[in-house]
Amino acid sequence: MYETLRHYINKYASTEISDEDFEEIKIKFIPKHYGKKEYLLQEGEICKYAIFIVKGAVKQYSIDNKGIEHVINLGTENWWVGDRQSFTMLTPSPYNITAVEDTDVLLLNKQNFDELVTTTVFSIVFRNMDYSNQVATQKRINSSISLTAEERYQQLADTNPSLLQRFPQSMIASYLGVSPETISRIRNKAK
Repeated sequence: MYETLRHYINKYASTEISDEDFEEIKIKFIPKHYGKKEYLLQEGEICKYAIFIVKGAVKQYSIDNKGIEHVINLGTENWWVGDRQSFTMLTPSPYNITAVEDTDVLLLNKQNFDELVTTTVFSIVFRNMDYSNQVATQKRINSSISLTAEERYQQLADTNPSLLQRFPQSMIASYLGVSPETISRIRNKAK
């Protein structure tokens, strides 16, 4: 489980992490398994962990006052999930995060997170990861306000085709901000 984290750190750090540095980082994480449909975070809770996905898939979503689910994030292996605002400001989260598959994660609490980003090679990893996340968020916002449903679907298929295989059509539709019928139409048209 920890080797996945080490590989991730090496990918985002400027140099390969030493065994000694990795041991300092590794002890800060808590391994945990979640079964399919189990909550990693529920609306109204404070997000206590930054969550690194080792194996499995999760969705982050909110539910509006009409009971409609709005998927804001889909995560698979080597992705981080959580509610950053709730985690940093210790405020109740408006989001739910649930396992879509059996999922193994490494949990990092706020105290350990703060220690790691100020004292270890993890600070470089976090900075690089944060830049990547900002770029992806900007692209997602731009796509949602400027691209057609077909273009958003194609962009997702081009940039992360595994999501289309791992998540049900209804979740993909919600993530893209379209109806499941629209996704069906797009898929049929592509065939």
